[in-house]
Amino acid sequence: MDGLRVSGRVDPLDAIDGAFGLEVFESQVASRHLDLAARRLGAARQGFYSIGSSGHEGNAAVAAALRVDDPALLHYRSAAFFVQRCKQVPGLDPIRDVLLGVVAAVADPISGGRHKVIGSAAASIIPQTSTIASHLPRAVGLAFALDRAAKQGVSCPWPADAVVVCSFGDASANHSTAVGAVNAAVHASHQGVPMPLVFVCEDNGLGISVPTAPDWIERAYGPRPGLTYIAADGCDLPDVLGAAEDAVHLARTWKVPVFLHLRTVRLGGHAGSDVESAYRGPADIAADLARDPLLGTARYLISAGVADAAELLDRYERIGARVRETADEVVREARLDSASAVIAPLAPTHPDAVRDDVVRTAQRAHTYTGTRETHESSSTATGLSFDDGSPDPSNTLPRMTLAQAINHTLGELLARDRDVLIFGEDVGRKGGVYGVTKGLRKRFGARRVFDTLLDEQSILGTALGTGLAGFIPIPEVQYLAYVHNAADQIRGEAATLQFFSNGRYRNPMVIRIAGLAYQKGFGGHFHNDNSLAALRDIPGVVVAVPARADDAAAMLRTCVSAARVDGRVCLFVEPIALYHTRDLHPGDESWLAAPTSDHVPIGSARVYGEGEDLTIVTFGNGVPMSLRTADRLAARGIHARVLDLRWLNPLPVDDLAHHAAATGRVLVADETRSSGGVSESVYAALIDGGYRGTLARVTSEDSFIPLGPAADAVLLSESAIETAARRLMLS
Repeated sequence: MDGLRVSGRVDPLDAIDGAFGLEVFESQVASRHLDLAARRLGAARQGFYSIGSSGHEGNAAVAAALRVDDPALLHYRSAAFFVQRCKQVPGLDPIRDVLLGVVAAVADPISGGRHKVIGSAAASIIPQTSTIASHLPRAVGLAFALDRAAKQGVSCPWPADAVVVCSFGDASANHSTAVGAVNAAVHASHQGVPMPLVFVCEDNGLGISVPTAPDWIERAYGPRPGLTYIAADGCDLPDVLGAAEDAVHLARTWKVPVFLHLRTVRLGGHAGSDVESAYRGPADIAADLARDPLLGTARYLISAGVADAAELLDRYERIGARVRETADEVVREARLDSASAVIAPLAPTHPDAVRDDVVRTAQRAHTYTGTRETHESSSTATGLSFDDGSPDPSNTLPRMTLAQAINHTLGELLARDRDVLIFGEDVGRKGGVYGVTKGLRKRFGARRVFDTLLDEQSILGTALGTGLAGFIPIPEVQYLAYVHNAADQIRGEAATLQFFSNGRYRNPMVIRIAGLAYQKGFGGHFHNDNSLAALRDIPGVVVAVPARADDAAAMLRTCVSAARVDGRVCLFVEPIALYHTRDLHPGDESWLAAPTSDHVPIGSARVYGEGEDLTIVTFGNGVPMSLRTADRLAARGIHARVLDLRWLNPLPVDDLAHHAAATGRVLVADETRSSGGVSESVYAALIDGGYRGTLARVTSEDSFIPLGPAADAVLLSESAIETAARRLMLS
């Protein structure tokens, strides 16, 4: 398949059955009338979305070339595809469904009135809101997951021989997300990994007002080794159908990525507010009108003797009348009218079910038998020599470091359920930069624990796709600073799917992120990033920061169960500086702890001590720093308790309020920055909750973290915590 180029497939007169040709024509006509209705509804202030599909109706033929159980992730100009696909599913009414989305009706069967998306659970269309091809990494991940799910016995919504299709525009093809996704697909295929995926680039020559060079897409993607390139005229029904059938056949038969390039036109401007004549000449607009795919299909059907012009016009008018009638009906549908209704699918939470899943799976991990992995300790690779595979659940584990406890727990998670996958750069052979996954690939195999490209978008896209396919992915991003390279895969893709599908689709995952600072000046900014604000700002996402081994084990179990039960997206931020910490005070080894199978509810804090003078609120590296400070304060007669937040989203507001009220004095020791840091949210939570006691905070500086000893000048220090605490006691 290396660099294959396919063209010239069909006889333009007898390749398409007449009845089928009329069916596709009607799908194209319905799409066109839906665009017109959206414009009318918008002008009447009854509709809220007017980006249309006019000129792209050739994608109905792409739908016709696929099976209903081929998952589709579609460009926003894919209404004709949607109509054609939904016709094949009994009980669906694509015209009504699209219009319900346009008017933001609660009855919209995919988003429930939250957004106009092209999606349907019944028709295997996963809704996308992407305008910059950010759904392509997910499509690659899903194509990767299909074969893997079948071979590992994981229940997947789609069959092993399914083909994933994703569509996007020519302007989006230049976005780093699209380029990276195509690269990841080709790289995987080059390694022999099945990749049944059809990229459909619908090239209308415009990115809103910016033209795409006529030969650019072909030059950029046609010569790509390992990528089969197929081009067709998207306005010519026989040509696009033949090309689509070729693309799907190749992807399904050989399980390789195929690039289907459809040359289309864009009619009516980018959206309802777009005045196309402001940047395009009359001749260019007229040339596109002459290539109208509806006219092209009509000419084909007439020349083939399938229908005459009068019959086709009659079909056009009848469909138009139905669309207008349906539009008049849907404007009377109810819309979302409360915050609770809007956010209902955003972050489902069933804490009892999550707890039960933790308990059940922990028991299964202890009694798991049948493979050699059972009898090897997950911590053997990190230097401990005990056996955690005993079927005796009362087996007592030795105390471990944070890194060892995470390694141990990941091993138990892999042993307990076949749906768990662990992957990322250097995760497999090397065992992670800090050895946290060491030994897991050897024990559980490269299908369960594997290395990825150095591309955070692809890593997270793999998680998005495998999560859709029935897995519980645990991807690793090497450093917190690297997450920002691919934040839209979390914000725009992972966090929104349940919201925009009203819970019909979900992408459970636990993203492990090595982060925060205090590595004695090593590595500078990129290895010592303390910017958590970009993560905590994402609605519905869980952000966990364990400070010690026992919490890390229990919180990790909770996150995985929350992903499985509720489809939650969890960010598990592991403080690098605490990975191998053994001592709270020199030589005492008191920071070691035995990992447990306990459940730690999301949004619950941990308190150290019962001091009645002061509550120090902290997390991560701040926990041992604050505990040492509390010991020094006690020597001065100041008795403080230390509250480890553990969960930064959602914050443990009940525990925070309780322990703040217990002392009436709160010092927030926050290792993140003064602006945009965690302390601001802690302040707000306390004040909103009615706290009226004394309140102060001490933070790191609003600065990137420099290399070497200079890091100490901008990071929160124990001396700063102690000074602030003593000052607070005098206020």
